[in-house]
Amino acid sequence: MGILGNSGSGKTTLLDAVSGRLEHKDNFFGEVYVNGCQLKKEQFKDCFSYVPQNDTLLSFLTIQESLTYTALLARQKCSSNFIKKKVDAVMAELSLSHIADKIIGSRIFVGISGGERRRVSIAAQLLQDPMDLTSVDTRCKERELETYSRVQIIVSAYKNSEIFSKVLAAIERTKCMKELPPIPFKSKDSPTAFSKLWILLRRITRNFSKDKMGIIMRLFQNLLYGLFVAFFLLRLRNDLLKGAVQDRVGLIYQCVSAPPYTGMLNAVALFPPLRAISDQESKDGLYQKWQMLVAYILHFLPFSIISVAIFSAFIYWTVGLYPDASRFGCFFAVVLACHTVGELLTLVLLGVVQNPNIVQSGVVLLNSAGVIVGTGLLRTIEEMPTPFKVLSYLTFQKYSSEILVVNEFYGLNFTCGGPNISTAVSSACVFSHGVQFIEKTFPGAMSRFTMDFLLLYAFLPGLVIIAIVSFKIRDIIISRQ
Repeated sequence: MGILGNSGSGKTTLLDAVSGRLEHKDNFFGEVYVNGCQLKKEQFKDCFSYVPQNDTLLSFLTIQESLTYTALLARQKCSSNFIKKKVDAVMAELSLSHIADKIIGSRIFVGISGGERRRVSIAAQLLQDPMDLTSVDTRCKERELETYSRVQIIVSAYKNSEIFSKVLAAIERTKCMKELPPIPFKSKDSPTAFSKLWILLRRITRNFSKDKMGIIMRLFQNLLYGLFVAFFLLRLRNDLLKGAVQDRVGLIYQCVSAPPYTGMLNAVALFPPLRAISDQESKDGLYQKWQMLVAYILHFLPFSIISVAIFSAFIYWTVGLYPDASRFGCFFAVVLACHTVGELLTLVLLGVVQNPNIVQSGVVLLNSAGVIVGTGLLRTIEEMPTPFKVLSYLTFQKYSSEILVVNEFYGLNFTCGGPNISTAVSSACVFSHGVQFIEKTFPGAMSRFTMDFLLLYAFLPGLVIIAIVSFKIRDIIISRQ
């Protein structure tokens, strides 16, 4: 079949309709017949393969790895040996075998050529066809292109061409056939939802594991920030006249406000390519967009834990926070929650906002507002206007700052200069114990310590659920474009 038309005449929309990608379109009407048999809308994806105009591939995978993961997502009841043979056969059919171990690449680093990328995209679609690659259909002997021998060919062009003439001739010959070949439905043996998550997680990890510099930055970016803080503070003191309270409050402020930014930077840098892949492969019916989201969350959690552990161990013991192992554990848990919330919040916005730059700006504003309203370190929550006081309960910064203040100041004793200090200066030392500062800044925080922890970590599953809903909304938005 050939589709001709000017720009904007609806060629791509027709292809989307035939391939089952207009499920939510209200204005979709008409019928689709294949070899004389009418198809239902839910059968479109099972019959047609569609190679999009833009090739969306993961940059650090080799051609063989990329096709293998696609085959695993499309097939369930197949051995690894069968998958390997199938991938090898497709690569041989499309002349990709000699570059099977070559990195796909991107605009930043050189990989395969544009034509080779195109063939990889075609191979990914061929892997979803249930017919054996090596078989020959005796009812369709005359095939125009060898590499399209197992799919229904749809050629889109802007004007009459040699390909168009050949396709028309093939259609005329088909009309004379008394018996048409059966409809080549795709395989229904797709993996279970859990299996798809596992395959997606393996693919994401494999892809990012080859970016050595990226891994180093993800593990040590929080530490690099911690170096600046540590060099600025050097060592915390207990003398009020030498900034005992101010330095601790400033450090807590930085530990609450900075980690969400590093989490945001990770999500903005790493997830958009995965989102583009999921947009394409979900249309092919390989999996749903939210499954890619969950796989990425499972992927980044170990990196976040290690990165925050390195930062926490360095900053906690270097600057001299309260020397207790259990309190260090609380400090680490709070910083980890803040870092993870920042990345999850970014993923929520990436579900409904296409431009990563806008998402980055939005997360920065939300985090800044939360720090100002929720921490209670710039202005105590009790002194805030009622609307801001209510909003503070919706911020994770409120609970994290309360936990860190109690964790550090409880049981701490302060000094106020030497024994010869003047009365005027001594009167400025309003706190002799850390508990006094806690009760003045966060009244009742000590009794809420456990509840604050529970509420802080409630943000994590809450944001995961909201992110999944966000990508469900993304499905609707994309289908209506």
